Amino acid sequence: MAYEMEEIRTSQEIFYFLLEHHEIHEDTESRLYQEYAENEQIQNLVKSQGEIASSNIERYGDVIYLIPREENHFLGFSKAQLKASLCKSGGTDRDYFLSQFVILTLLVEFYDGQGRSSKARDFLRVGEVQNSISTYLKAGAENSSEQTEEEQGLAFADMYEAYEALRSDEKGSKAKTTKEGFLHHILKFLEKQGLIEYVEEDEMIQTTKKLDSFMDWNLLNQNHYLRVRRVLGMED
Repeated sequence: MAYEMEEIRTSQEIFYFLLEHHEIHEDTESRLYQEYAENEQIQNLVKSQGEIASSNIERYGDVIYLIPREENHFLGFSKAQLKASLCKSGGTDRDYFLSQFVILTLLVEFYDGQGRSSKARDFLRVGEVQNSISTYLKAGAENSSEQTEEEQGLAFADMYEAYEALRSDEKGSKAKTTKEGFLHHILKFLEKQGLIEYVEEDEMIQTTKKLDSFMDWNLLNQNHYLRVRRVLGMED
């Protein structure tokens, strides 16, 4: 397939913008957005560049996103980087898996995979999230004790032990060695990625349009939703 020189140049301009900003909004970058949305040749070129950079280029509504793939540690995060950002100093693998479980719990509380939108509620209180984490971990640990090693999925017992090892601090400590501080740093990380809005003074969490789009268009179809519920022990 032959491409015009102008199409190649425009595709490079779009991809470079995505590398720098990770997203293109129709209302602020209308020229680049329209070139991508309306010209299949340019769209194919941009997606091809994304493939080479181990990333997916997706358009959800009026925004084009660059989404690094799981193994992409250059544009995304490595396990070691996430562990350093989310876990206490010297955190182990079980601390890391606990941090991922907390994020999974947050998503399940906000989204239910039903109807025109997967979103089930507009905001959550921090205390609600903490209660859900404790409930799911405790139930998972109790269920896993009755299962054989082959039947067990997530290491609930290890994560539950790691969570219970964190101190409780009703004064709202920000230390990663407390339950409150551990959750606080995860929420701040998600906020920095543009996925949630975390209103600390009100202890309230809201999702952003970016996260809503990911969940509606890509991450949470009905099969994924049921799978997540089974992981958390909410479905037989």
